[in-house]
Amino acid sequence: MRVLAVAAVAVLALASAAGIDALFVEPYRIQVTHYDLQGNLASPLKIADLSDLHTHGTGRNEKHTFEILTEEKPDLIVITGDCLGNTAGDYRPCENFYKQLHAPLGVWVVRGNWENDYPMHHERAFYTKSGVHLLVNQSAMPRPDFAVIGLDDPSSGNPRLARAMATVPANIYKIALFHAPGFFGQIAGKVNLCIAGHTHGGQVLIPFVHPFWLPKDCDGFVSGWYTENGTKMYVNRGLGMSDLPIRFDCRPEITIFTIHP
Repeated sequence: MRVLAVAAVAVLALASAAGIDALFVEPYRIQVTHYDLQGNLASPLKIADLSDLHTHGTGRNEKHTFEILTEEKPDLIVITGDCLGNTAGDYRPCENFYKQLHAPLGVWVVRGNWENDYPMHHERAFYTKSGVHLLVNQSAMPRPDFAVIGLDDPSSGNPRLARAMATVPANIYKIALFHAPGFFGQIAGKVNLCIAGHTHGGQVLIPFVHPFWLPKDCDGFVSGWYTENGTKMYVNRGLGMSDLPIRFDCRPEITIFTIHP
């Protein structure tokens, strides 16, 4: 009986520690991951990749994000959907957050399922006022040697790849931004790099166990690198949370890509 009691106390202590970590520690331990790539660029390009912010304004993670970006000094910032967490109709705190994001080649955003499920009135005006470029089945060339191709969220919207790429020159480096990674099979071979989010990396992970929760249109993609038909895709674990405000063994992430000529 004494052994059972000790074991029960140990299990309870471990569960309590895990709960404290999942609620109060890990959601705020942003991990910065760095990757070096090669591409047909005229000069190096440093990209900061954020995803799934679900931001309500400038909170603890947002302040840490500013610190990281100030240190990293990216040329370009991309945000792959689920940009907003405020569904009460007052997006002014979110606007204040986005106004503080700066990069020499701009901040580029695509829609996630959150933006399609809770559509914002005057969405494009909101991003324009915040100094952010919204791409919905559109492309842009922040520099003459590469294009950013932004697609509507594949899980909740209508991505139109041909329309988005209609004016993109064939011989430049192509970076596609979309939210749900299940779209990868339809775009692989047509661009050089895809950047996605949506999965939160599973958000709560138990070693050697498949993630308990993944949203629709993930198609087996969870986090990290995938390659198909010569195209690389990176799935970012995201900064925010959905459903339950917890993370376990799945830290929030900011990814830094440096693409070298």
